[in-house]
Amino acid sequence: VFSGNGPSGICLSYLLSGYTPYFKRHSLHPHPILQRKLEEAPEVSVLDQDLEYLSEGLEGRSHSPVALLFDTLQRPDTDFGGTAESVLTWWHEPDRAIPHLVLGRNAPGGAWHSIEGSMVTLSRGEWMGLPDLPFKEWLKQKRRGLRNNRATAEDIAQYYQHYVMKKGLQNNFKCGTVVTSVRKVSAESISSHTQKDLQEDTDSLWNSNEKSTEVFQVDGFFKTVEGDTEPFSIYADNVVLATGTYDNPMWLGVKGENLSYVHHQLSAFEEAVKNNSVGIMSDPVLIVGAGLTAADAILFAHHCNIPVIHVFRRRVTDPGLIFNQLPKMMYPEYHKVHQMMKEQTAACAGPYERYISLPEHHVLSFGKDKKCIFQDKNGCQKAYKISMALVLTGSNPNLSFLPNNGIDLAMDSDQPVNPKRNPIDVDPFTYECTQEKGLYALGPLAGDNFVRFVQGGALAVASSLLKKANKNPP
Repeated sequence: VFSGNGPSGICLSYLLSGYTPYFKRHSLHPHPILQRKLEEAPEVSVLDQDLEYLSEGLEGRSHSPVALLFDTLQRPDTDFGGTAESVLTWWHEPDRAIPHLVLGRNAPGGAWHSIEGSMVTLSRGEWMGLPDLPFKEWLKQKRRGLRNNRATAEDIAQYYQHYVMKKGLQNNFKCGTVVTSVRKVSAESISSHTQKDLQEDTDSLWNSNEKSTEVFQVDGFFKTVEGDTEPFSIYADNVVLATGTYDNPMWLGVKGENLSYVHHQLSAFEEAVKNNSVGIMSDPVLIVGAGLTAADAILFAHHCNIPVIHVFRRRVTDPGLIFNQLPKMMYPEYHKVHQMMKEQTAACAGPYERYISLPEHHVLSFGKDKKCIFQDKNGCQKAYKISMALVLTGSNPNLSFLPNNGIDLAMDSDQPVNPKRNPIDVDPFTYECTQEKGLYALGPLAGDNFVRFVQGGALAVASSLLKKANKNPP
């Protein structure tokens, strides 16, 4: 059972449906050591090889060796602007399929259906693609090109839905479901009647030769077409957490943050512009945060001519700031925001009207009169009258369905799970939780925050589950 039907869940479903990657004979990988390793056993699927051995020595934009491996097999020289073809060929081997169920609130694609459709992705379009169906090819069929090599959120949401249909995965997906609890129970406590039903339904999950004394019970409900909710309980030997992090925006924890003009999602700003509650003549909109969502809000305000006060804690030159890590040529609009942040501080007026940047400031409180008080690094305070506030400082996963909100599974088990600072602690070559066998974590929960890199985690999980189910060829 997987909880979450975004790109991680879709990719894993593909790999568990019998689609098996092999090294394409006579293809040439630009990494000579990896090429030599791949040539050692071309008849053995990548899923059945030693992923640690194959990924050793690879470097790139991810900390996960398996993520780098799967990415470089599919897009060999993409980081250098190359367009070399994948060195993988895919075979459908139905006898190797493992029965599974993918549970998600939305249609396949997960949170991509909740993001404003016209938003352009940070990643290049071809990096958003899933195995054996290049995103660019799909876009060509729609007679569309990529703007500046990048795609809109709407394109991506549609592509993921198309992928599930095209690859025949739809029977594994149960959409409109909400998981409320995942916990271990003893196999004996489940009635023999339920076990019998399960054995018929899920085939290998209840293998009698597996002396499994404990299984996972997954509870939740699904929404019917009529709008009713129906509860369900599923039992499984293995559960994959792939819920992403879009659900739960972070709060600052300051006085007045629960007032009606303070919002934590960009969509609230778009809504306010649509119904004319903010406009050219309004008091400034306050934007808090220095990530890409905050930048998107600034670009949106700039486009609508709405005045902005932009508050963030870091220095503009901080190397940890995402803008200092993006190539200027590829991301001209984010480079523009970064320039505004540097040149348009309250202390010195710059060339950009209707925008003030307050670096190294933080919010102290929001008042009922829409006055907001900030403090700089020296303790000096300033007050501004605003029309609305957008706190866009990232989001945390919602793991309320796990015991203790999943904190026991994190790298630091005293702190909540956070995709950047405190991901779930997983084995790097299986993605199985170190604290709970049979439970796996994928995507942002395991620290992989880009679509191109979540797929390596799916490869690791599929490889591990195939070994457990004994579906690896000798």
